[in-house]
Amino acid sequence: MTLKSLIVLVLAESLLSACSFMEPHAMDTDLAIQHEALAKHFEDEANELQTKIEEHKEYLSQFESQRYVYGRHANDLKAHSQEVIDLYQQAVTTNRDMAEMLREADH
Repeated sequence: MTLKSLIVLVLAESLLSACSFMEPHAMDTDLAIQHEALAKHFEDEANELQTKIEEHKEYLSQFESQRYVYGRHANDLKAHSQEVIDLYQQAVTTNRDMAEMLREADH
């Protein structure tokens, strides 16, 4: 057995033995409160992302209305902004779905 393997085994054993001494009541907290806090976090994150979507939509409309300012890069900037909007929209949907799932788990 190499020294590295021995060290890993000793660390794993100490970790497992430490977990066995934990009281089961130490982790017994109100899950409804935790679920609601996590759901609120997901909702807040979705709202923040929605704000970013609106910001990028403004950029997109600016790229479309002022093509002469951006020249040949206008199409690239429009495509990039649209891609960012789509990604943020997916994240908003996912965050709201997670919040809904957590709220349903409470009931």
